[in-house]
Amino acid sequence: MVKDSETVIQEFNTLVNMSASDLETWLKSDDSTSSGWSKDDGSGESIGHESGRKIIEILKKNPGRDPEGYDEDDVAHMRRVVAYCKRHLAQEATAKKDTTSKSYRSLKNWGHDAQKS
Repeated sequence: MVKDSETVIQEFNTLVNMSASDLETWLKSDDSTSSGWSKDDGSGESIGHESGRKIIEILKKNPGRDPEGYDEDDVAHMRRVVAYCKRHLAQEATAKKDTTSKSYRSLKNWGHDAQKS
């Protein structure tokens, strides 16, 4: 069953606990660029890193996180972010304990700092 947009937006706003500027700084780090699965386009960028860039756009476009301020594309990406974060947080307790783990770094690429939750 697909979650309604309102639920997706609420969950995104809870799970994405990094500001746009924090996420921008993180995405420029070596730890960020070296974690996650690479895209198939030969760019060398990871899927999570690309997602992080999209999250920054969403956060900057709607800094007050007003539920009415998102369009269909935003909500579609938010749905991916929520699914990824929830799945990985449920599977991997390592992310909360070890800031050098791949899990922790990957979740940060998706806008979730497990040390803040």
